[in-house]
Amino acid sequence: MDEIVKAALKKWPNVPACRGWLALDARGDWYMRDERIQAAGPFPEVKGSRITHDKLKDFIHRNYAADAQGAWFFQNGPQRVYVELEAAPWVWRLQPDPGGPVLICAHTGAPARYESAWLDEHGRLFLHTDLGFGVVHTLDMEAASHAVEAGLWQPEDGRFDSFPGRFGYVLSPQQQTL
Repeated sequence: MDEIVKAALKKWPNVPACRGWLALDARGDWYMRDERIQAAGPFPEVKGSRITHDKLKDFIHRNYAADAQGAWFFQNGPQRVYVELEAAPWVWRLQPDPGGPVLICAHTGAPARYESAWLDEHGRLFLHTDLGFGVVHTLDMEAASHAVEAGLWQPEDGRFDSFPGRFGYVLSPQQQTL
């Protein structure tokens, strides 16, 4: 977490949390969801405005974490902004590794180590890593297939709706409080 964020938390410790205004889709894109967008429908059916500003995305990435209940948030100074998740808290980008099968990197840029693989009923591939649980980006399925074909990853079948409970995360903190 950024030092400026830690200082803001000390200065203003009781700022109410914000829910419904920020979302992460299954491709690792962030979306702002103002009141009009939230009223138009739930995420991801109605996404909102995609955040394209690189410095803002980097700030979100550095200050992205989960609370004790598994709800993910962005700590924006003294305010905790809870994140609506389309699929999982992490979106994995994969690259071939000259020394091995594949490098795993989160949408935030953080490296991760493989622990297990899961396929949901829609054919989406999820990985459980040392950072946590996430979905493999659709553009990286070829790299993932090499790890599966080499026998390095052995995906287990699972139901999408069981993953949050099994891996300890909340898809919609906003719905959780209603």
